[in-house]
Amino acid sequence: MVFDCRSTEHLEVLVVEPKDLLAARLKEHLQSLGHRVLGQARNGPEAVAAAQRLHPNLVLMEEKLPRFDGIDTARAIVTDRPVPVILLTDYAGADFVRRAREAGVVAYLTSVDRKRLVSAIEVAVERFGQLQILRREGGDPREALETGRLVERAKKVLITRLGCSEAEAFRHILERKKSTDRSLRETAWTIVNAEGVLSGLDFARSLQLIVGVVRRDLRRRWGPTPFRGVQPAMARRGAPPTGVGPAP
Repeated sequence: MVFDCRSTEHLEVLVVEPKDLLAARLKEHLQSLGHRVLGQARNGPEAVAAAQRLHPNLVLMEEKLPRFDGIDTARAIVTDRPVPVILLTDYAGADFVRRAREAGVVAYLTSVDRKRLVSAIEVAVERFGQLQILRREGGDPREALETGRLVERAKKVLITRLGCSEAEAFRHILERKKSTDRSLRETAWTIVNAEGVLSGLDFARSLQLIVGVVRRDLRRRWGPTPFRGVQPAMARRGAPPTGVGPAP
């Protein structure tokens, strides 16, 4: 089965969920969205075997599974055959997200409602397409992982600077890669490095602004120079004002 990362229509989904009631709810939502549910697995080994047998192009999986947890199961499925995996979880903290991403998880679902499911599927399909490009670009899995980290940093820079979506940021990186004839890793590094320069310029501009405000405040308080009144005081103490004194 060829995975088409450009569309979220008519996906063939494997649901990995030990709770039948929750699995039934997920199936209902998926079918109402036009997707086909290929089957249900209730634990890690069942999920791996079902993925090998059914060849889904999306896996929707519970984090807390009997025997293997969701992250280990996702790693086993993706290692055998790359496929987008959405993980159902109560909480997606930073360390959890890092471990799950390294295992091949591309999206998370914290609430089983239709609207959030639609959003999670869109994110999963988009990110999986990006990962496929990274794998083709990197070749070696470790190099692809490092490139992926750089690309994530570059995307965050573009999202902040341009106010664009994650998908638009990635397309911007690809367009820049093509126009400069550089590798994806080099392109991402250029963007991240440029952000460091821009941040330095932003700091310099902020410092200039602060100095300007302080100077204006001093002028309002003391006049044209903060040393106004010094010479008359010196004259009263007997010291000659500047430029006044006996001729040599």
